[in-house]
Amino acid sequence: MNWETVIGLEIHVQLNTRSKIFSGSSTAFGASPNSQANIVDCALPGALPVLNREVVNKAIKLGLALDATINRKNVFDRKNYFYPDLPKGYQISQLDLPIVEHGQLEIVVGDEIKTINVTRAHMEEDAGKSIHDEFAEYTGIDLNRAGTPLLEVVSEPEMRSAAEAVAYAKAMHTLVTWLDICDGNMAEGSFRIDANVSVRPKGQQEFGTRCEIKNLNSFRFLEQAINYEIERQIELIEDGGKVIQQTRLFDPNKGETRAMRSKEDAHDYRYFPDPDLLPVLITDDMLNAAKANMPELPQEMAARFIEQYEVSTYDARLLTANRTQADWFEQAASNSGHGKLVANWMLGEMSAALNKNALDISESPINAERLAGLIRRIADNTLSNKLAKQVFEAMWSSALSADDIIERDGLKQMTDSGAIEKIIDEVLTNNQKSVEGFKSGKEKAFNALVGQVMKASRGKANPQQVQSLLRDKLQ
Repeated sequence: MNWETVIGLEIHVQLNTRSKIFSGSSTAFGASPNSQANIVDCALPGALPVLNREVVNKAIKLGLALDATINRKNVFDRKNYFYPDLPKGYQISQLDLPIVEHGQLEIVVGDEIKTINVTRAHMEEDAGKSIHDEFAEYTGIDLNRAGTPLLEVVSEPEMRSAAEAVAYAKAMHTLVTWLDICDGNMAEGSFRIDANVSVRPKGQQEFGTRCEIKNLNSFRFLEQAINYEIERQIELIEDGGKVIQQTRLFDPNKGETRAMRSKEDAHDYRYFPDPDLLPVLITDDMLNAAKANMPELPQEMAARFIEQYEVSTYDARLLTANRTQADWFEQAASNSGHGKLVANWMLGEMSAALNKNALDISESPINAERLAGLIRRIADNTLSNKLAKQVFEAMWSSALSADDIIERDGLKQMTDSGAIEKIIDEVLTNNQKSVEGFKSGKEKAFNALVGQVMKASRGKANPQQVQSLLRDKLQ
C-alpha cells in the first residue's frame, strides 16, 4: 500500500523581551536556579499578573510578516493542568481569540516553492523546568523560565515529508530572528518544535490518528524524529495494529520516539477566560507603529538583490538565509560595486573556509570591507582568479588588506601584452610538439600551451590575454 504522510508543526518562539510576560522578572538565560522568579512567577496568594506590552508588539510584527489577520480583541485564558513546574496549576494562554490567525509562510524544498498556511499564533507563558539529574532521590524545580513570554505558532497539517517540515521550521526560524523578536538559540530552548505526525493511504481524504513529538530542539532531530515516527506508524498499521493518539518524546541517542502520555484535547484542559486579565484591544496606533518599525523582509530583500546586484534567484535565496549574512553581503556589495562577484565569493571560497573552521559569517576573520577590497582587485584585473585565491588565504590568516598582500608578495596580475608575448614566444619555441598537435586540430594541445604560459608567468599572466595572444600567434 502507498502511504501519505501528514505533518503539522507547533513552534514555541521565546520572545526576546527583557522581562517576563506577566511579571518584572528577568528573562536572562543561565542564572542560578530560582533567582529570577518573583511572587507572580511562584504563584504566591494574592499576586496578580500584569501584561508586558512589548510581548504584544512583537506578536503584531510576526503577524504582519506572515501577512496574517491580527485580531484587535485578545483574551487570555487559563489552560488547566497539574505539573510540579507549573505552580499556579494552570498556564495563561489564548484559545478562542489568538492575536494572529490565517497567515502564510513560503518554503523552498529543493527547486520547489510551497506555501504553508499558518493557522494561528498565540501569546502564552512558559512553564518552569523540572531537573531530574541533580539529586539522587528528588526532582528539582527551577522557576526561572516560568512566565517567559512565548508565541506558539501553529501550522496547518500541509507538510508531506520530513524535508518539508524542516524547510518550514528553518523558514520560521529565519523570520523570527530576522524580525528580532527571538534570538533563535535552540540549544537554550528559545525555539522549540512539536511535530504532529500521522499517515494515511494515498488518496484518502480523512486524516489518520496523529502522534505529537514534543520539544525537538534541533532541525536534525526534527527530521530524524519524523522519519522514525512515519516508519513506526506504517509498520504498526501494516502489522494489523492501530495508532494510538499520544504524546511522544524523541531519544536522539537511540534515534527513536517513545510514548510519554496519551494525547490531550482542548476540552481536557478546561479552558476558561482568565479573570485577572482584561481583554487586550489593539489600536490603530499600535498597528501603525509596528508597521513603521518593520524591517525589509527576506523575500523583499532577495527580490531587491536580484534587481540591484544582478545575482541569481538561487544566490539571492542563500544570501538572505539569515539577517547577518544578508547585511554582510550588502555591505561588501555596496563597498565594492560588484555584487555578483561578492555573491560568488561569499557562497564559494568564503563559505568553504567558514565551514572548514566551523565559523559563522559573523565570526569570519575577513570582514565585509576587506572582502570588498579583494573583489575590487579582481574586477579591475589586478588579480586573476588563481592569484585572488592566494590573496584570500593570506587575508584569512592575517589582518592585512588585499592591496597590502598584493604589494608584499608581488602578486599583481601581468597585463602588459609585450611581456606576455615574450613568454608565449619562449613557450612556443620549447613546445613544438604541442604546436604541431594544435595545428592538426587537437584543442587539448592549445590548453597545454596555455598552461605552460601560465606556469612560466607564475600564474600572474591574465588568462584571457594569454588565450587571445596565443591564438593570434598560432594562426
